[in-house]
Amino acid sequence: METTTNFFNQIAQLQIIGDLHITIAKGAEDRLIVLVMLQNEACGDSAKHSIPPLNLRGTAEELDSGFFENITTPMESASGLMVDMEGYMKQLEDTKKQSAMEKEKADSKKKEHEAKDKKFSEAMAKADELEKEGKFREAWIKVPEIHEFPLKAEEIRRRKSELSAQFAPDLFGSTTGQTIPEPPREAFFPEYANDSSDAQEHETDEEETEYWENDPEAEE
Repeated sequence: METTTNFFNQIAQLQIIGDLHITIAKGAEDRLIVLVMLQNEACGDSAKHSIPPLNLRGTAEELDSGFFENITTPMESASGLMVDMEGYMKQLEDTKKQSAMEKEKADSKKKEHEAKDKKFSEAMAKADELEKEGKFREAWIKVPEIHEFPLKAEEIRRRKSELSAQFAPDLFGSTTGQTIPEPPREAFFPEYANDSSDAQEHETDEEETEYWENDPEAEE
């Protein structure tokens, strides 16, 4: 005689995600002990292990009539709980990753900031060293530009101003107040000096001749 059961059909209708584990043991007085546990390997939260198995006890007839009535709600609730736990774990992992990325960005910015501060300090120290050696122009050049360190703009302006004040009168090679003597024309035209001398002598001879020609006493 064939016996038909709809047990597995009802199992398939359960709204659960995971593996349903059923353990059946015989107890005293023909009673059965049934442990029903849902496991979801996709759930990464270890708290899932804290969910206890559902414990049913009764005769075979009692279990036949009330098995699914008793397990449906708890198993579906456990399934939903583990799904929520998995979603929570995924969100938590994403948050951790995001936090790690943000920390990495912050560390990167910190290192970049420290590197810029070091570069600025080294440049200013070099400027101080050159100033002590009396090399004011070189020191002025060593002071960084404002566009490189906008947050240090005020300090850069002040330092450049201090240094430029020490060589400002000679900043553009100015010769204000100095008179450079003009070299004699003979330095450029040596032959002109001889011609000029001869011309002067010739002019003197002509003047003397004219004088004697016009002198009344000379005629007498």
